[in-house]
Amino acid sequence: MKKNLLGLLLVILTTQLSNAQTDKLSWLDIELANYEYPFPVETLHLNVQNQELKMAYMDVTPNNYAGKNIVLLHGKNFNGAYWKTTIAALTKQGYRVIVPDQIGFGKSSKPDHLHYTIQQLAQNTKTLLDTLHIKRSAILGHSMGGMLATRFALMYPEITEKLILENPIGLEDWKLKVPYKPVEWWYNNELKKNYEGIKKYQLVNYYDNQWKPAYDQWVNLLAGWTLNSDYKTISWNAALTYDMIFTQPVVYEFKNITVPTLLIIGTRDRTALGKGLVTDEVRKTMGLYSELGKQTQKAIPNSTLVEIENVGHLPHIEKFDTFIKALINYLEE
Repeated sequence: MKKNLLGLLLVILTTQLSNAQTDKLSWLDIELANYEYPFPVETLHLNVQNQELKMAYMDVTPNNYAGKNIVLLHGKNFNGAYWKTTIAALTKQGYRVIVPDQIGFGKSSKPDHLHYTIQQLAQNTKTLLDTLHIKRSAILGHSMGGMLATRFALMYPEITEKLILENPIGLEDWKLKVPYKPVEWWYNNELKKNYEGIKKYQLVNYYDNQWKPAYDQWVNLLAGWTLNSDYKTISWNAALTYDMIFTQPVVYEFKNITVPTLLIIGTRDRTALGKGLVTDEVRKTMGLYSELGKQTQKAIPNSTLVEIENVGHLPHIEKFDTFIKALINYLEE
């Protein structure tokens, strides 16, 4: 009886806290005009698929710059802002750091219609580097950004000095296990999202039910968009990029990477697209980063693996000191 009462009280308290947090949510502009990034934001104008689009980016050059460059590519549920501490640490080491928001994300355009491909995003990133007159750079990608960084290195090896993949998704082909869902399905799924659902997803998939108040800001960024009258447009872009990720795996091309590569893998990560669409038995075989990191390191020629134990999907957020030490050591080799 006492256990049931305590459980009920816990549910009530959790609900009250979630409701209180939801009440504090701020409406966010479709291009995050009312959200301040940690460094000045500039805009690149692109003509893509017969439409004019804006690609936002941060370009941070330190006083002790000596020609070393690195590009940071964000994940699916994030934008360039979450690289704040990484940018600060890298500029301290003399690196010029370029951090784009891909089209459909962050402060960049959210088009009504776009045929999203990872190749298109890589080409947009190449156009940015050409505009900034950067001929060689390290390329670092996290999560979806890891898929993009891989594609970039395959398309532009002459530009890619080193490739760094931080808990990239796409280390397995989910199509082999997960039934296909059309874009409309992903779109309707996005429309249902709210603060509680977004936090639960990140809590379970990113942090293994180990939450810290510092993580709230990344929930608030996504949840704040749900209050926007243009949320349908935001959701449509999110759906299109889910379809892109699901249907355009890079796993079969790891063997073709020709540049030196570092894998930084939080081994507690269990991220995998479509886990909710399969049986419990199949789900247990998906997103096993403690195994996927080793498999990928064997598949990529001239690659190095750094595993970070008891860390989930975001090493640069959850265990920054370990992450940045591994990154800088590799860059300075």
